[in-house]
Amino acid sequence: MTERTDAIVVGVDGSEASVSALRWAAEQARNLGTSVLAVHAWERVPAAGYAPYAPTAARPTAADQRERAAELLASAVRAAIGPRTGPDLHAVVEEGPPAWVLLRHARGARLLALGRRAHAQWELPAIGAVGRECLRHATVPVVTVPAGERHATATPELHSVGASRAVRSGAA
Repeated sequence: MTERTDAIVVGVDGSEASVSALRWAAEQARNLGTSVLAVHAWERVPAAGYAPYAPTAARPTAADQRERAAELLASAVRAAIGPRTGPDLHAVVEEGPPAWVLLRHARGARLLALGRRAHAQWELPAIGAVGRECLRHATVPVVTVPAGERHATATPELHSVGASRAVRSGAA
């Protein structure tokens, strides 16, 4: 990837949370006069859901899986931004472990935006394994946007992963 030092990189997995993150990032990019790089990472799973004796022809090929990944990303972009996108939105579909792919594309970016569940259950972090890995290894600021963030101009609530309730209510 050519380094886009001013881009906002967004991880998109098709979930409501990632669509909210993409919507938020697009609004922030407009405010900052920068671009958005929407990234969807997919991993090849040769026999996903198929019995070992299933005919090879019935199993999806790598090209089929890549096409489905591209369709998922396009659908998420339409849901977040609408059918008309401008030149400041770039989309990338790349095969590989999601956290690794996102971190690679975020190198040199303005920030990395990720979706998170609106509410954690049983006091577990609202961010998944990919998000935790990105938080651990990112070299740029990471913003998590809650699912269901309908108003792109709203600033996402900041949360500390693994901190006590008293710390969560204060500034990071």
